[in-house]
Amino acid sequence: MIAQCSSHLIGLTGVLKKPITRCPSGQKNRPTGDADNRLIIIMDNQFINLTLLDEQNFDVLLGFSTQLLAGILTLIIGFWLAGRAGRLTVDSLNKIERLDNTVVPLLGALVRYAGMTLTLVVALGKFGVETTSIIAVLGAAGLAIGLALQGTLSNVAAGLMLVFLRPFKIGDWIEAAGMSGSVREIGLFTTVIDTFDNVFISVPNSSIWSSSIVNHSRYGTRRLDIDIGIDHASDLDKAEAAMMSLATDARVLADPAPRFIVVGFDERAITVRLRVHATYADFFDLGYDLNRRLKKALDDHKIIIPYPKRIIHHNDTVDSPSDIRIT
Repeated sequence: MIAQCSSHLIGLTGVLKKPITRCPSGQKNRPTGDADNRLIIIMDNQFINLTLLDEQNFDVLLGFSTQLLAGILTLIIGFWLAGRAGRLTVDSLNKIERLDNTVVPLLGALVRYAGMTLTLVVALGKFGVETTSIIAVLGAAGLAIGLALQGTLSNVAAGLMLVFLRPFKIGDWIEAAGMSGSVREIGLFTTVIDTFDNVFISVPNSSIWSSSIVNHSRYGTRRLDIDIGIDHASDLDKAEAAMMSLATDARVLADPAPRFIVVGFDERAITVRLRVHATYADFFDLGYDLNRRLKKALDDHKIIIPYPKRIIHHNDTVDSPSDIRIT
């Protein structure tokens, strides 16, 4: 480009160096040789300076565009790789039978966020930010974010405590923070609980950790109590035989042995109880089945189940007004 412009300027110089014709008025010709040469050299230098300036600006713009594009591509590819690494970590850890599934989602989240942080640092380096400055800025930003997001960071700390102390694990039926259901996942910030009517609930880890946790699935054996009220005139031996006949179910454990208990005497009935033990896997179905079979067992042994009665006495004669008594 510079050579072409110089050739044009040389041609222009040749034109300017041609003899100048005399003025019609007869005035003398002005000397133009040295002045014209200086003018041409100045114009040539200015044009070259402008050309060099344009080339420098183009180089700067090209370099900045390259860095910007590299940084954006680093962010996109890095975030994708971080998510992919987190999923691969979860899939790989799930194949290890000896590893508790409770820690798997948390480890996957840690790998994912670590990859995202590394990607952010590399991308800022592509944008021209020095690595030492990035570390200093991240330290200051981490302190500021920590002060601003105390509640969120408390969820992270609570999640770590839940994973390492393990008051419950994946699949357990728990009651915590006013919620009840089966634990699906313990994440870095929240715990996912599925209720028995298949409702998704996401509970902050700090809320669970700061509340009382009731774990119904902690132990493999559960006690099942079935209470029923029988008539005061009923034979307790027959009532015991009727209740104990339910304990012949194969799902009832022999140790501890089933028991018949008289709980108390109410004004309307005698409350009796059948106490059995079963595994957690059979606990719910066994309870449903025993309650269903209880009425027939009592009927077979001639045991009456009382129900509330109300007797109304109505005396109405000609000489006296109506007298109604309810007993």
